[in-house]
Amino acid sequence: MTLDQFWNLVEKVHAAADGDMDKKCELLDTELRRLPLDEVRSFHAHFYECQDRAYSWELWAAAYIIGGGCSDDKFSDFRSTLISMGRQTFEQALADPQSLADIDYDAGIADYEGYQYVPSQVERDLSGGQGFHSRPQLNDPSGTIWDEAELAELFPKLAKKYEYKG
Repeated sequence: MTLDQFWNLVEKVHAAADGDMDKKCELLDTELRRLPLDEVRSFHAHFYECQDRAYSWELWAAAYIIGGGCSDDKFSDFRSTLISMGRQTFEQALADPQSLADIDYDAGIADYEGYQYVPSQVERDLSGGQGFHSRPQLNDPSGTIWDEAELAELFPKLAKKYEYKG
């Protein structure tokens, strides 16, 4: 599966789910189960590459503002949800996290837990329990670390939309 095919599948599911994350997970599961195991593994690899690309202090700051706080687990959920919204939204958010102020990205959606587990479950099921091979975890986010007191100043558009005072 190419990266373009990965994004086409993500966007197909996103469009059909109409903002419902549970439905998005069900649709992704259905679509992945139609693929051969090697394609599911490729999808999974692309998914984690995107997760790693989004592992930045700047995006974590945006997640922190949107959610009124953000643990490392919630940041993983946030990045998964961001991926689920399609390539354009994902790339825009990486280039400028404040672009998230221009879309409907509330805290309930932002920290949805589950989308990231769908490829793993499908892969386990199709492989007879072998699942995704372990991958090295990134130690630290890319970019510049921030202080909570600086967030409203660093991302004023997000702070205003989500009424973040810091």
